[in-house]
Amino acid sequence: MKTHTSRLTQPPREHNAQGEARRVGVELELSGMELDEIARIVADKLSLTVKKGGRYDRHLTGDDAGDWVIELDYAKLKRLGQSDRSEKTLANKLDQSAEDVLAWAAKLVVPVEIVTPPLPLDRLDSVEDLIASLRLQGAEGTEDSPVYAFGMQLNPELPDLTAKTICAHLKAFLCLYDWLLKRADIDLSRRLTNYVDPFPKAYIERVLAADYWPDLTTLIDDYLADNPTRNRALDMLPLFAHLDPERVNAAVNDGLTKARPTFHYRLPDSKVSRTDWGIHEAWNDWVEVEKLAADPARLDACCKAYLGYLNDPLARIVNNWAEKVHNLWINPSSQ
Repeated sequence: MKTHTSRLTQPPREHNAQGEARRVGVELELSGMELDEIARIVADKLSLTVKKGGRYDRHLTGDDAGDWVIELDYAKLKRLGQSDRSEKTLANKLDQSAEDVLAWAAKLVVPVEIVTPPLPLDRLDSVEDLIASLRLQGAEGTEDSPVYAFGMQLNPELPDLTAKTICAHLKAFLCLYDWLLKRADIDLSRRLTNYVDPFPKAYIERVLAADYWPDLTTLIDDYLADNPTRNRALDMLPLFAHLDPERVNAAVNDGLTKARPTFHYRLPDSKVSRTDWGIHEAWNDWVEVEKLAADPARLDACCKAYLGYLNDPLARIVNNWAEKVHNLWINPSSQ
């Protein structure tokens, strides 16, 4: 049951190409609570059943949308926790000792991550309610420690998988990035990492050009040439791996990219301990990207204006693009 009036806005296109409600996956990092305590709260809140995976992950079953996963976000620990130590050999005892040390250290810096299944848009309120419940039980986020570089990631399903739709969203995101960054108010701990590096200026200029509407192969090739990394605020690798896995794997074969028909929006911090914070902050800002992408005339004008700004050194000194975006391209009264 919802405990509040929804603060979540709807995107301009609420259905996918098959006419089904679009879905969104959410990844939320937090600390201050034990893995099993988090799993219990999520399971109780959503009437799910907890199934133990390894020592450091839990699968919650019973949701029509798919399984929820609660896991310690640390690859080596998860691998150790899933290994078979039934034989009491010296090697196993040493492995166990190493794992215990890693587990102790991990509690200081490594978050527990809640990974939702792809949820229909009208179920995002359940994530908002869940955040409120975790907060009441002592959940901590990015702002609660100088070493907590925790984030929240959104994986919105695309309204369709055409090159034009993908390109329009890329253009819109690049135009709004400065505004999104200001709104997100990224914590220093994450600014000092490379989790959400900005796109290269040359790539931005190429994509924002008025005549840049390439076919899918060219769109992917151009992206991979300048961005062979997961560390972008808008990571396109999962989408492109879904559309053309061989092409992506040839450029970025790190075993970490999960192919899926979604954008991977990685910019927002996880601020779960703040009473005024919820998924609505990041989601509503993301919807502005979709609104701009769905309005060809406004998108073209915004791209032209941003290109002019990027290529005018004086404008970049005396003007603030984030404010200009808010006043001219976001504020409804100015449209």
